[in-house]
Amino acid sequence: MRKRKFINSSLKGWLYLLPAILFLGVFMVYPLLDVFVYSFEEGYNSASQTYFGTGFYNYSYVLHDPYFLQAVKNTFVLVVITVPLSTGIALIISIGLHAIKPLRELLQTIYFLPYVTNTLAVGMVFMILFKKTAYSEGLINLLITGLGGTSVDFIDGPYWAKMFVLCFYTIWVVMPFKILILTGALSGVDEQYYHAARVDGTSKFRIFMRITLPMISPMIFYLVITGFIGAFKAYSDVVALFGTNLNAAEMNTIVGYVYDMLYGDSGGYPSYASAAAIILFVIILTITCINLLVSKKNVHY
Repeated sequence: MRKRKFINSSLKGWLYLLPAILFLGVFMVYPLLDVFVYSFEEGYNSASQTYFGTGFYNYSYVLHDPYFLQAVKNTFVLVVITVPLSTGIALIISIGLHAIKPLRELLQTIYFLPYVTNTLAVGMVFMILFKKTAYSEGLINLLITGLGGTSVDFIDGPYWAKMFVLCFYTIWVVMPFKILILTGALSGVDEQYYHAARVDGTSKFRIFMRITLPMISPMIFYLVITGFIGAFKAYSDVVALFGTNLNAAEMNTIVGYVYDMLYGDSGGYPSYASAAAIILFVIILTITCINLLVSKKNVHY
């Protein structure tokens, strides 16, 4: 009797999960397998659904394509700079917001507004701030020259200037969500730990390092993981700043390269696009696994 009840309850559980399993299978697992197959089909033609061979040529072509190598470089620079900076700045702001009792909710709302604003709209604002035109040097350059510096073309100028704007923009866009998550995590820390530490005469820095940081470490780890994944998938942010011809601007990303191979001026090559997408998938999976291994020693659940 107990065995029959167990089987019935298990079947009910699987029935509840069936819609989600079907959804994931149709829209995530099947496309991933399809892309994996396409990546080995050489000369695949989407119109005729034909190809002339199978092998690793698509991967070899992509890994030797200078546009792809430039995209990989840009993506890694963006990831390495923006993920630690945005997380660290968000943590500092969250601590400040948590310490402010009056108007805390209002300030949290103000900080969260950029996150719900359209990405392209924010990109247009940044372009106006940094772009030099025939009629204006841009607000940022006016500030630089006012302080005695030399104006810089941040949008069409040197590589470092364009990367600076992209990193600044990315941090601005992702930071509100991180502030929201970290502020909630700080609110969830039991005040009894702080009271006990103050009774023992523990310094504020030691309280932060020994109590606050370990208690919110799961949320920090979550933000780091999602930050890495989001930065590796960057594309719309770059288009908002530098337009659609990212190869000419030397500011393309891996996702932008995949899009160009499918629909851009050099488009019509789904096999190359699939190979690049699989490489991106492997990169993200590898970094995620490394983060998971590191978190076992540094994250306290």
